[in-house]
This record gives sequence, C-alpha cells and structure tokens, in this order.
Amino acid sequence: MHNFVLPVLSRLTPVAFAVAACATGAGALAQTEPAARVFITGNPLGAPDIAAPISTLSGQGLLMRRASTLGETLDGLPGVSATYFGPQASRPVIRGQDGERVRMLNNSGASNDASGLSADHAVALDPLVIERIEVLRGPAALLYGGNAIGGVVNAIDNRIPRAPQRQLSGSVELRAGGAAQERAGAALLETGSGDWALHVDAFARQSGDLRVPEFSRATAGGVERRQRVDNSSGRAEGGAVGASRTWATGYVGAAIDSYRNEYGVVSEDDVRIRMRRDKLAVAGEWRDLGGAWRTLRARVQLSDYQHEEVEQGSVGTTFKNRGGDMRWELEHRPLKFGASELRGQFGVQAEQSRFSALGTEAFVPSTQSRQLAGFVYEELSAGPATLSLGLRVEGVRHASAGDPQGDAPRFGPAQSRRFDLRSAALGGVFRLSPQWQLSGHLTSAQRAPSTTELFANGVHLATASVEQGNAQLGVERGVNLDAALRWQRAGARIKAGWFVGRYANYLSLHPTGAMDAGARPAQPLPVYAYVGVPARLNGFELEGQWQLRGERWTLDGKIDSVRGVDRVRGEPLPRLSPLRFALGTQVAHGNWSVRADLVRVATQDRVPSNDVTTPGYTLLNLSATTRLGAALTSPLVFVKVGNVGNTLAFNATSLATVRSLVPLPGRSLSVGLRSDF
Repeated sequence: MHNFVLPVLSRLTPVAFAVAACATGAGALAQTEPAARVFITGNPLGAPDIAAPISTLSGQGLLMRRASTLGETLDGLPGVSATYFGPQASRPVIRGQDGERVRMLNNSGASNDASGLSADHAVALDPLVIERIEVLRGPAALLYGGNAIGGVVNAIDNRIPRAPQRQLSGSVELRAGGAAQERAGAALLETGSGDWALHVDAFARQSGDLRVPEFSRATAGGVERRQRVDNSSGRAEGGAVGASRTWATGYVGAAIDSYRNEYGVVSEDDVRIRMRRDKLAVAGEWRDLGGAWRTLRARVQLSDYQHEEVEQGSVGTTFKNRGGDMRWELEHRPLKFGASELRGQFGVQAEQSRFSALGTEAFVPSTQSRQLAGFVYEELSAGPATLSLGLRVEGVRHASAGDPQGDAPRFGPAQSRRFDLRSAALGGVFRLSPQWQLSGHLTSAQRAPSTTELFANGVHLATASVEQGNAQLGVERGVNLDAALRWQRAGARIKAGWFVGRYANYLSLHPTGAMDAGARPAQPLPVYAYVGVPARLNGFELEGQWQLRGERWTLDGKIDSVRGVDRVRGEPLPRLSPLRFALGTQVAHGNWSVRADLVRVATQDRVPSNDVTTPGYTLLNLSATTRLGAALTSPLVFVKVGNVGNTLAFNATSLATVRSLVPLPGRSLSVGLRSDF
C-alpha cells in the first residue's frame, strides 16, 4: 500500500502548505461546523457524566503542551507519566502501567506499531496533527481489549471528516527551538460542499542532539562530563488525505495517511532507527436508524508498519507489522422504566497482525496474532444517579513461526497459544448536590500475554540484557476499584481520586541471576525472564483550579502518587513514578497571557533490588502567548522557557540501563505560531 500512498502525499504536502499560507494571509474565513465535543474514550453513549476517570487535551491546552512525542505531551497529567528513551521515543505510562498494558489508539482504532515491544521504539503518531487526546486512567479492557488493562490513550484527528464542510478552513503551526533545537511545521486544509468534505494535512519535524545539564556518563575510557546526549537527533514527516460523504444524520468516509521517522538510539552511538507506517482507514456513523436501533458506528483500517535498526550504515534488524482491525458499535434506543431510562450498545471488535523480526539481534520470532471480541455496555439513569454495566468476551491467539530454516535453534519449533478472556465493569455516578459528585468504577479485567512475553529469547540492545519469554504463561487477571469525589462551582473545581488494583499472574520481567556470554563474549549480559506474580497497585490523584478576578488570574495544582508491590518477593514493582506535585498560575490581560509552572518530583527510593534510587528534582517552566488581533481566529504567538534553573533531572519510569544516559532536557527557549482560519 505504501507504494500508492507515498506518491500521492509527496504531491499534496507542498500544496497544503502553500494554500494554507495564502489563505491565512487573506484573512479569516467561516469556520467548520463543529462536531459535538463529547468524550469518545470510555464513554460510548456520550453521557455528560462518566464513572471512569478521563483527562483530555485540546485547543490551546494541547498547543502549549505539544512535544515531539506523545509520552512527553501527556507527561504530568493526573496519573500519567512517560517512559523516556531520549527526545524521539517516549510512551505514556498510566498509573504505573506501561508497554502492553496501555492501549494506544488513533480515532479508537489500533495504532499497529511496535512501540509496546521496546522502549526505544517510537509511537507511530505525531502530536503535530492531533486535534484532541483523551486519556482513560484505569482499565478499559471492556471496550478496547485486554491490552487496555492499564488504560487507554486515544489520539483523535479529523482525517476522516465527521461533520459537513461548507467553507475553506484550516490551520498552520510552526515551532522552533527547545533543548533539541527542533524545527517543526504542520498545515491542515478542510473544505467541502455541504454534502462532501475533504481533509488534507502534512507535517515535518527535525531536531538535533538533546542539550542537557552537565552530567557524568561512563564510557570505554572511563567517565566523561557531557552536556549533550549523543545520537539523539531525529527527523519525522508525514501527511494524510481524507474525504467523507456527509448528511444530517451521519457520514461515511476514508483516509490514507503516511508516517516516516528516522532517529538515533541513545544507548548505542552507532545505531539509528528508520521507521515507516502507512494506513488506510474507512469509517462511518449512521444516526436515527429507526425502529429499535438508534446509531451504528463502524471503522475498518489496514496498516503496514516497518522499522529498520541501522548499525554503522548497514541494516542489522528489521521489524515489520502488517495487519488490520475492525470495530462495529450498534446503539439501541432508550428504554423507559417509569422515571428511569436504559441506554446501551453492542459491539464487535476484531484484529489481526503479522509480525516479523529479522536480523542479527531479533529477540522475538515471527508471529501471527488474532483477536475477536464481543461486548455489551448499558447505562441506567435514575434520578440523580447513573449506573453502568458492561461485559466483554474475547478470544486471542498468538502463533510463533519458530526458528527460520537453517538458523541456530533459538525460538524452538512453531507453536501457538489461545486465550479466552472475560472482562466486566460496574460503575456509578451520583450527583449529591449541584456542587458535589461522587463516582466509582469496579472492573475485573483479563489480559493475554504478548508475543514478547511468550516467545522472546535473545539479546535486547535497548535493555542491555538477554530476555527470555515463557510460552507457558497464563492469563493476567486484575480487579480494580476507582473512586472519585468532585466539587465544582463557578470559577473553581476540585477533584480527588483514589484507586487500588490487585493482580493475579502479573507478568513482569525479572532478573534470573545468570549471565549470558554467547552473543557478546567480551561483555556478558544479564539474563531476564518473564514470570507471573501476584501484585498490588494503589495510589491517589488530587487536582484543583481556581479563577480569581474573573478569568484574568488562574491558580491550579495537582498531586499524584502510585505505589506497587510484588506480593511474592515483597519488593516494589519497577519503574513507578514517585510522588509528584505541580502548582501553576496564569495571568491574562488583553491579548496577552503569561503562565508559570512549578513541578516537584520526589525521590524514588521504593525500587526493586535490581534497580537504584532516582533523585528528586524541582523544575520551573515559563510560557507566554499573545494573539495578533482581537478575533479568536487571529494568529497566536507563543514562547516557552523550559527548566529555567537548568536542573539536572532523571526519569524514574525509564529503564534502569538507560536512565543515567539520558537526563531530562536542560534550559531551553522555544517559540511558535498557530493560525486558524
């Protein structure tokens, strides 16, 4: 498919930038008819109040947080941290859960990349072309499968237009600076006739090696003092073309998009990754169907993903992932029971992928995975309370191709495993008064082991270790309880949340104590194996916002914490974010807005025996924005100063073997411009 997608996008990319720039200079035109702004993730019926904890970023909030990776963009939201493998590879961590436990979605469809396989693999989504990000904290396995047992990140765009377009509209965004001296730009155009809608977008991003506060790094010749992270530069580009047939009660459309990324692996000075992902998606929604049914939603997509690990100019290992997914949701009409109302939907989800890893350091065999699931979700509104109940049945099959013919035995013969999963969720929202609301969510979820956890066997450069899977691993099971209390009135809001999860057969990578010298005789590597253990995770999140003097002065704050323990060894679970505190203030006057954020991250000394303490740190970040005109569509100019004190800081959620090699960014200045028309 990429042989068709790339030529089309290469011709449309300069056209999109040129037309957008001309239209911006000509002045503001009529805006697109907005689609309804309701939570999509974890809220299939569009209810105003939901039991599951959700955070969302859009508009100027997303603009000011936007970073080069999805992980950095979301880091700092309540309960959300990020892995950090340098400025090019960072994946969200939700309440201490990462990797295969956090589901990465694009418009509620699978992202179909290899970011869950290893921390050095970037997510194949660029924040520059995303219009909204929703984060569902806590299990969402009911709606999105076992891989959502820790949470969901849903990146939403309008590449398949969902609402009628009658005028030319779009946006241009330019960025420069930062600790990696980034240069980035994106342009978007949308137009239509009222019955047809067209979307075109394109983006490009380039950055150098990351500048950091001076730190010590071990080398072959001893210890060196450095102020840069070598081999951390990167370049990404891509774009999309989409079109829809729209009408008063729905739409149906399709889009093709392409993504390219080339960046350095910071743990190896001579290794770079070349990544590409091409995708075709078809989606539609039909409302007011008549009879017993209200709405039908459907999405089907095909993806072709590949990345090559290039060592000293030669391709060493190639990862490929080709597959597709399909999702159908059918909502029935509300059923009345006196003063109560029952709303609900049924859904079917299917996925299939063919993964291969070929080369000298492929530590996972070629595999095929299939998933088929059905689910039902119902909401009962009764006075001041809304109750929700959902059930999901899911079958997952992973098949390993074993050792390629002629290779030395490593992965064994071809084999397969099938897992039958059952998940259920019960939630409730209770409006205690106009200002107070209580919500709770109880979930029992199951996750099938990933192909890595089952079949891995070999050297993994990113972790500087030998990883061994276990083909006999069973299903991971978790029971989670989440409760929250919210108070809100004009100009002020406070929300306090608490969660606890107990897991049976929690799958984790543990040291065996052995050393393997087979792959590198001069430098034996420690051997780690995937095992299942009982575990517990618990924590809290507290956030609040106050507006003073109308809307001219805003104060906001946040505290969150997560703790986890391996109940067999009595040790903390690895790579958990420590206690975090953030305080922000913003002052607005006319077209100007100035903001300061103080972030305190505590020392993480609750670590397993094979890890080390990560020192705490305090960061100060400043930003300012101004509009070049009185209208809301006037261009917005922004300036950001990050890490004002140039504080040396390390990320506790990163792999221990990489953490000391990549400090967080040092003092930096970045500027940008956003123009919507």
